[in-house]
Amino acid sequence: MKREIITTTDGSTTIHLPDWDECYHSKHGAIQEAYHVFIKNGLSLIEDKSVSILEIGFGTGLNAFITFLEANKNNLNIDYTGVEAYPVEIEEAFAMNYLKALDAIPFETKYRLMHECHWEQKILIDSNFCLTKRKQFFQEISDENQFDLIYFDAFGFRVQPELWSTAIFQKMYNSLKSKGILVTYAARGVVKRSMQEVGFTVKKVAGPPGKREMMIAYKNI
Repeated sequence: MKREIITTTDGSTTIHLPDWDECYHSKHGAIQEAYHVFIKNGLSLIEDKSVSILEIGFGTGLNAFITFLEANKNNLNIDYTGVEAYPVEIEEAFAMNYLKALDAIPFETKYRLMHECHWEQKILIDSNFCLTKRKQFFQEISDENQFDLIYFDAFGFRVQPELWSTAIFQKMYNSLKSKGILVTYAARGVVKRSMQEVGFTVKKVAGPPGKREMMIAYKNI
């Protein structure tokens, strides 16, 4: 499938798939979306200083890198697991302009390590940030009570509805610890109903630039 790097509205880059007319991040602002969805409405809701995170769709590594920066700034301890069935090429990851756009040039070695480190191994990126990258289809996830927070960042329902099914959200529900949270940019009613069917309490909140709403799902038990 053809792939191209494009610049989004906030000046940060992403990967665009012309055949699907789908992007790895919002064309209205990759960095803005990541901060709004996954930090403001995700990580900031977790009260503990030690947080285990599962990312569904590791992609360009933007969400992981921004989480690393937040951990560094706020003295958090993060155990981060990123699942990706089709990893991006290292050259693509390094072509992203995130270091400059995030004013994070001093952390270039950490960003490079995130992409150069081996898959299927827990890697210490920094003293307070561990990363495990798993090359895995989402349907194969079988974790139980492992994570405080899930970043659900799969390609959109329009192009891959099977990734937003009740069966997938059952796996997400099972993967979360008690009182865990799942956050996603999506806001479709069919997705909300699938989440609710497996036991999530779902809340719609204001979305990032270009989207009216997004969803936060809570595991209440």
